[in-house]
Amino acid sequence: MNKYYQWPTNVQYTNQRQQPSHYHQPLLPHQSHQNHQSQQLKNNTLSAVEPIVQYGLKEAQYTSIQHAMREVAAITYLMGRGYDLQTARQMVESWEVNEVFYC
Repeated sequence: MNKYYQWPTNVQYTNQRQQPSHYHQPLLPHQSHQNHQSQQLKNNTLSAVEPIVQYGLKEAQYTSIQHAMREVAAITYLMGRGYDLQTARQMVESWEVNEVFYC
């Protein structure tokens, strides 16, 4: 397994689903602002997790899917606690012994 996976830069989330136009209702001015904030939060969230998703998909090629998902979940949890992506990944990798997390 490659422990030093190169994180992609400027990854855009490309699999966003579009609702058919007949579902769109005219927005009131305050709804437009809320919709913009919601869209911005969604884009920021998906952009932040996309490199971790790609890492997990690559990791799953060399380990089990369960192990890769645990790594991805642990990394994103640590990021939610304030660690940057690289530090979170390194911490999670340091918890492994022969591709297994021991408690």
